[in-house]
Amino acid sequence: MYNSKSKSSVLPTGGGAALIDPSDALILLLDHQSGLFQTVKDISVSDLRRNVEMIAKLATLLDIPVITTASEPAGTNGPLMPEIHEYAPHAVYVPRKGEVNAWDNDDFVAKVRSSGRKTLIMAGVWTSVCVMFPALDARAAGYDVYAVLDASGDPSEMASRISLARFVQGGVKPTSTNALLSELHRTWARPEAAELGKLYGLVAPNYAAVAESYARAQQAAREAS
Repeated sequence: MYNSKSKSSVLPTGGGAALIDPSDALILLLDHQSGLFQTVKDISVSDLRRNVEMIAKLATLLDIPVITTASEPAGTNGPLMPEIHEYAPHAVYVPRKGEVNAWDNDDFVAKVRSSGRKTLIMAGVWTSVCVMFPALDARAAGYDVYAVLDASGDPSEMASRISLARFVQGGVKPTSTNALLSELHRTWARPEAAELGKLYGLVAPNYAAVAESYARAQQAAREAS
């Protein structure tokens, strides 16, 4: 059976060599602040918050470390959304001294390095700044970096398109919450499968309806037998 805490996420078939290894992953949630949410125009704030919530729950379920940070939570950007630390109580918050780029903060970089993990999964608000800057710097420092675009937000669609182009040019791998969940999930033949299944209802609400319909059909079949 696949074990999320094993050294490698490669399955017996050999598949997965190019995918994220959960045992080497570190999740960085950057500046998901209430004030900044009010400027997001490329994704609905409800979808954005739900996707971040899913990542927090996924990290807890698969025992993946999480680091959060905010540049100036006492200012106009506002406090971090509370759901992150609610659903990922193991997350470590690193305060900054006003630096826009988290990678400019020595404490933040030291915390990342102390994890010993080289695969960084980033999301934040704004994508074009709060994610972009540390993502490019982390790539330059030798990390494998993924940017979760629908767990991030920007002031415009134009900013999102420019960010995507610059990510690709800089070697940062764009991904989505649904892809991240599936990539770390990998197989239904694992003890956490039922709990992982519930998370799909967050990233794809219609999937929750499919699961509910299936469960009701199974119940009806049992009652009729």
